[in-house]
Amino acid sequence: MRVEQLHPWPSTVAEAQALQDRLRGHVELTGPDTFALVAGLDVHYHGPGDGLTAAVVVLDAAALAVVEQVVVHGKAAFPYVPGLFAFRELPALVEALEQLTVTPDLLVCDGYGLAHPRGFGLACHIGVLTGLPALGVGKTPFVGTHEPPGPQRGAWTPIVHEGATVGRALRTQRGVKPVYVSQGHRIALDTATDQVLRLAPRYRLPEPIRRADHLARHPD
Repeated sequence: MRVEQLHPWPSTVAEAQALQDRLRGHVELTGPDTFALVAGLDVHYHGPGDGLTAAVVVLDAAALAVVEQVVVHGKAAFPYVPGLFAFRELPALVEALEQLTVTPDLLVCDGYGLAHPRGFGLACHIGVLTGLPALGVGKTPFVGTHEPPGPQRGAWTPIVHEGATVGRALRTQRGVKPVYVSQGHRIALDTATDQVLRLAPRYRLPEPIRRADHLARHPD
């Protein structure tokens, strides 16, 4: 698949923040609600330096069977700065996406979208670059506040940051910690919530992210 090169990769904090501010206006918060091919994106760091492995796993959304998968090895492209973490991973993830022979209908990212200090997390950025619907699923809360969701599968509460709803704390399995769902691009929050639930029939994390995480950790 082809990814638009909308900008050079920034080299400074100021450049990265300005890029987030500029691209935030391109985010769309509505889009399709059915998806045939769903891709999970994840990055695993290894070694004492900044080595990383980016993995993209495309699943048939109905059967949750692997259609295609790609691994890219590289190094973090940006220093660790809170709120700018996506810039460490985006170059390798874009390279992996460009190696796909199929184009997913939805990108499910291990990370955040609107639930981000500047309202433009990794899921927003990768969605704008690809033009594809994208959502973020975080394992821990990042910004905003929320009440604990009820104990049953499917229970959720809004994540509120600076007076706006930026995501949901969603219980994907009874008796396990919630995940933190936020819109990335071209998807409504209700749709993002429904997709994360549908893609997590057995485990806390949705299957595309589980598969991508395993592949990034065990690429061989």
